[in-house]
Amino acid sequence: MRTASRLAQIEPFWVMECAKAADAIARSPACDPALGGEPMIYLNIGEPDFTAVPGVQRAATAAIERGRTQYTHATGLQTLRERIAGWYGSRFGVAVAPSRIVVTAGASAALQLATLALFEPGDEVLMPDPSYPCNRHFVTAAGAKPVLLPTTAAARFQLEAASVAAAWGPNTRGVLLASPSNPTGTSISASEMGAIAATVRERGGVSIVDEIYLGLSYEPAFGHSALALADALGEQIVSVNSFSKYFGMTGWRLGWMVLPPELVAPVEKLAQNLYICPSTIAQHAALACFEPEALEAFEQRREEFRRRRDFIVPALEALGLKVPVQPDGAFYVWFDCSRYSASSWDFCFELMHSAHVALTPGRDFGPAQAERYVRLSFASALPQLEAAVARLQRVLRA
Repeated sequence: MRTASRLAQIEPFWVMECAKAADAIARSPACDPALGGEPMIYLNIGEPDFTAVPGVQRAATAAIERGRTQYTHATGLQTLRERIAGWYGSRFGVAVAPSRIVVTAGASAALQLATLALFEPGDEVLMPDPSYPCNRHFVTAAGAKPVLLPTTAAARFQLEAASVAAAWGPNTRGVLLASPSNPTGTSISASEMGAIAATVRERGGVSIVDEIYLGLSYEPAFGHSALALADALGEQIVSVNSFSKYFGMTGWRLGWMVLPPELVAPVEKLAQNLYICPSTIAQHAALACFEPEALEAFEQRREEFRRRRDFIVPALEALGLKVPVQPDGAFYVWFDCSRYSASSWDFCFELMHSAHVALTPGRDFGPAQAERYVRLSFASALPQLEAAVARLQRVLRA
């Protein structure tokens, strides 16, 4: 069967390929406790070990029992859009009109809608290297070209206004950023984000900011939404967010985007045709995310993630796995494995076999320093992290 030529431009999702390898090893006798083996510890996938809070689960059950399962508007339940807007005001101090919010089938659908609405074949979109691989593939699937700009630890592995200005060319249409970032867990300061947005606006471009980890920010200097930028810059930002990470609803596939007012109708038209509406049950369940009891639980979870970060970063450093920039958000550490291996891919596979710890090599996130860096997810419980460090110590010191 003939397939579309665009598939040749989409790389495999190496995170998932590594996960398959880890699962295969996990089924081997070496990982069977009944045979004296040690189970695989998975620090490779970015999924919180926390699930939906009880109030969300009850709300989903109630929606099913009451028959609230019909289609909603393509932009989502009006009450949910209003609650999301209220959360921006109470949490980030920014006023967002509910009419600018489009609820989507996960942040992935939001990014697909944004790229399809904004980019055409021949357009170029600037992105940092390293960055989440699916983001650049959304750009490719829309027919445009992602342009990865190598970043440095000094710039927190993020783009800066100067690098955006220097790389801007006749075909550049905009930037796609993430703050906090996957895989580095680092954010862009409010001042630098403002400078980038101003640089893009001066050139007639568009700024898309992936903020799905924004709720999981740990440092006062960060954790600010790009929607709060002054000089009306925030009103022109396309912000993508999700119920998966901070709200613990990964498999519910529910997200949202905040759009400039003039972009809402075009995106709604695309959503109507591509998937009609997000999951109705998930939307009714998500309303419970904004109840005081739920918000208190989410903040407790955020503190637990901070505690995990504060354990794992110095533990890696003590093993000679340098962390050039401490993550200020999300639940990832981007560490340097070059002391032990010239290939992060070989390094990760060796540890899967010898330490039974699954990590993610840098190959997925861009070519600039792919062989040097490894992503570790501290979304797992602290005892799992402690056990993983003990195994790494055993293997690396040998």
